[in-house]
Amino acid sequence: MSAVKKVGNFRWAIVSLVALATIINYIDRGALGFLWPEISEDIGLTKTDYAIILNVFTFAYAFGQTLFGKIFDWIGTRLGFVLSIVVWSAATMLHAAATGLMSFAVFRGLLGLSEAGNWPGATKANAEWFPINERALAQGVFNSGAAIGGIISAPIIGILFVFLGSWQATFIAVGALGFLWLVPWLIIYKSGPESHPWLTEDERQYILTGQKNAETNEVATYAPNSSEILSRKESWGVIMASFFLDPIWWLFVGWLPLYLFETYGFGVEEIATYAWVPYVGAMFGAWFGGLLAGRLIKSGWTVNKTRKLVIALGGLIMLVSLLLTIVAASPLIAVLLMAAILFGFQTAVGNIQTLPSDFYSGKSVASLAGFAGTAAKLAVVGLNFLIPVITVNSYAPAFAVGAGLAIMTVLSVLILCTDIKPLKPKNS
Repeated sequence: MSAVKKVGNFRWAIVSLVALATIINYIDRGALGFLWPEISEDIGLTKTDYAIILNVFTFAYAFGQTLFGKIFDWIGTRLGFVLSIVVWSAATMLHAAATGLMSFAVFRGLLGLSEAGNWPGATKANAEWFPINERALAQGVFNSGAAIGGIISAPIIGILFVFLGSWQATFIAVGALGFLWLVPWLIIYKSGPESHPWLTEDERQYILTGQKNAETNEVATYAPNSSEILSRKESWGVIMASFFLDPIWWLFVGWLPLYLFETYGFGVEEIATYAWVPYVGAMFGAWFGGLLAGRLIKSGWTVNKTRKLVIALGGLIMLVSLLLTIVAASPLIAVLLMAAILFGFQTAVGNIQTLPSDFYSGKSVASLAGFAGTAAKLAVVGLNFLIPVITVNSYAPAFAVGAGLAIMTVLSVLILCTDIKPLKPKNS
């Protein structure tokens, strides 16, 4: 640890800002679910309308993943984040003007399209700013932003709603947060590590030289185009793992408020009291998965062995906890088990999200992350259509589906990502 401290820690300021953007991202997207009891009563919308609005968001989010993956590889990390967060903050504020299903769907679609930039942008920033042995932890810091956003969004939205007195004013207030974030971002993120003026030379070399795979002593320099990316089975391992894993997260992000509302009759204030608990588990899981991976790599484990072990561990935790949630006897037990589920999710996902930079150079990382994100959100769309059908009597079938998805996630990595190391062109 002492060697790391001597070179400086500016890279952690970068990922902390990205994590802060993610916190804001989750406050913005979570507002609809928390405010839905008031919105539905005020406008007269139904659970089916909620599913439609959620899927419009998710479809747009899916398309936006691929779009913004290309945008970030094209215009760079600094401007990519500016474009993404300006649009999503404006879209959040526009929710205040919604008067029915159509207007909510339009504004929600714009929100989904623009919020999609956060994941490929963070993955690209991680690949640029961190050595391999710190990438999982850096991704964990970024992912903890989602967890912290989940923790604080419920009480923040609840407090704002009580203080401001309407769901419309609450949307305007949370949308303004993104514009405030732009100030430190534009000041601090001047360029990448190769030329950033605030970076010490020691830290610059620590970052750049640490991007070599210890097993092969190679930096990922292979930067294929989209068709070539999609021709590699390793890319499909990342895409399929994301496809199966992401619905587990969105099962709680999208449906936890309604689960508490329908199962226990909770209102806005009661939902706000319980709904933050699962995200505490997510926050600790994000840190745990990153720290464990970093420690194993530093102790001599290969990247291949490390990623697979940590992902499998996260999958096992999710599987057991999802099955136990089916028989949860109280709302407190249910949300504590959900905390364990999201702990396992974050343990796995941080290492899955580093796979693009394990295989390819930074010039293709965001593109693969975007493809994976699109596949993931299309899976979420399917889940959102399925949930109203299978949860007529209880949410137990939804948790059983989640358990199956956990198994498929792990198998995708183990089968398709046979050797996790920098790839080379097929004809080399």
